[in-house]
Amino acid sequence: MRYSQDRGFTLVEVLVGTSVLTLVLLATVTGLRTLASSQVALDRVAERNDELRSVSSFLRDALESVTLGRGNGGLSLGGLASGPTFFEVGGDYLLWGARVRIGEGTGGDYVLRVAQEDEQLVLRWQRQPPNEILNPWNNTQARSLVDNLEEFSVNYRREPDGPWKEEWDRLDTPGWVRLRVKQAGRFWPDLIVRLAG
Repeated sequence: MRYSQDRGFTLVEVLVGTSVLTLVLLATVTGLRTLASSQVALDRVAERNDELRSVSSFLRDALESVTLGRGNGGLSLGGLASGPTFFEVGGDYLLWGARVRIGEGTGGDYVLRVAQEDEQLVLRWQRQPPNEILNPWNNTQARSLVDNLEEFSVNYRREPDGPWKEEWDRLDTPGWVRLRVKQAGRFWPDLIVRLAG
């Protein structure tokens, strides 16, 4: 009797091979899921950085339009020193006058207010009145700047090395304003703007 040299796989060899293949496929799927999770996390960080950059740039540009002058609070806008001036710091809000350019031949003098409302940092604005009487802020146009806001504070100081103050003194002339924002468990870098002299 003659035995064939061609043999098939034994049951043990088939089970071992299947187990190894299963482990390799499991490792591959786990790696792909981790990669997808990392991409989602990176996208969130990029969105947060874009939001931080755009809101900080807007606030910096708007605040840099304020110049020291005469009037209430010792502040005015360049070229507008003869009219009423608006600048006020509160622990959780900041109010200032600004010349806003919307487009060619449009825009004008507005009073802007940034404050925490519920869990949002909200920008509100209204046209600068000829007198110093502003409309109630809850009836003005608004736009949310930051969602999921946990904390917002505003401080100012007169001198570069002076203490940061939270309570606004209309007779004090601020030189710097600091905005602090905490969103989704993380603090943004402090936004410190020097008011033009």
